[in-house]
Amino acid sequence: MRTENELEGVTLLGNQHVKYSDNYNPDVLETFPNKHPENEYLVTFDCPEFTTLCPKTGQPDFGHIFISYIPRERMVESKSLKLYLFSFRNHGDFHEDCVNIIMKDLVKLMDPKYLEVTGYFMPRGGISIFPFANYADADHKELKAQRLREQFTNNTRATR
Repeated sequence: MRTENELEGVTLLGNQHVKYSDNYNPDVLETFPNKHPENEYLVTFDCPEFTTLCPKTGQPDFGHIFISYIPRERMVESKSLKLYLFSFRNHGDFHEDCVNIIMKDLVKLMDPKYLEVTGYFMPRGGISIFPFANYADADHKELKAQRLREQFTNNTRATR
């Protein structure tokens, strides 16, 4: 069971009066302590209903976002992550920018050992975009390079 001290920074979970920001808001992100920092393990989030706006036309863009990370001392709280991702709803940016912004915000928040963000965006104008961004500490640089190669291979193979 978590102690009150460990849950001190978790304010959104269980709160029935949470406001949903529909403008980009990284300040909504919250963390909690990793009880198993000695273990190398993977945490994955799946957001199949990500929405943002085209920065030029203002048209809505729909995507599927996957976030995976190997935690260090802090972990992102899932409700705060949901609210954060929802805050992109009226944010006008390219798909590649959104994926990189999400990655950078989560790295800054948690200082993970490894983190990757993949976006699978629905076609607009007949073209789908699948951006991938990843980060690694010094001990996980080989994993970072390997995962980037895998994504490159998988995405180019899927289009043939």
